[in-house]
Amino acid sequence: MEAFLVSTGIVALAEMGDKTQLLALVLAARFRKPWPIVLGIFVATVANHALAGAAGAWVTTFLGPQVLRWVLGGSFIAMALWMLIPDKLDDEEADKAPRFGVFGTTVIAFFLAEMGDKTQIATVMLAARYSAWGWVVAGTTLGMMLANAPVVWLGERITRRVPIRAVHLVSATIFIALGVAAIAGWG
Repeated sequence: MEAFLVSTGIVALAEMGDKTQLLALVLAARFRKPWPIVLGIFVATVANHALAGAAGAWVTTFLGPQVLRWVLGGSFIAMALWMLIPDKLDDEEADKAPRFGVFGTTVIAFFLAEMGDKTQIATVMLAARYSAWGWVVAGTTLGMMLANAPVVWLGERITRRVPIRAVHLVSATIFIALGVAAIAGWG
């Protein structure tokens, strides 16, 4: 259960101001059909994070506990530094035509936007950290939905009221704490 709760919280915070959250806002403004967008976000996230979680679980099969501890600790600290750099949505991503409909466009756009993204890398690291691959994927998926579904339904009103910089600082602090804990061998 710890893996689920930690994964949910970390990804929900990491997603604030992320390019996929900006993508959710663009899709909502462009298509004005929240249900297919939210369902598309869910499908893309499950697929992407399942692959990332599998990669994280796989890493633990060939790295020893001592090496894994240092790799995870360093990765969490690097993630903390990355959290302090806000994402921007590429203009060409926003201008793609809805050739596959609202749902299909959302699935493809979100899946591709998540490749190498902070939340995907966090999923890999969390799956390597916990031996509960399914709980990590469920938690990171819920975290993505908690961060993105309200943006689709409430749009710009949320992004104006949430202090993104403060969310990034809280996320970075959590990642640093996780990194230090991993290196020190706590938990």
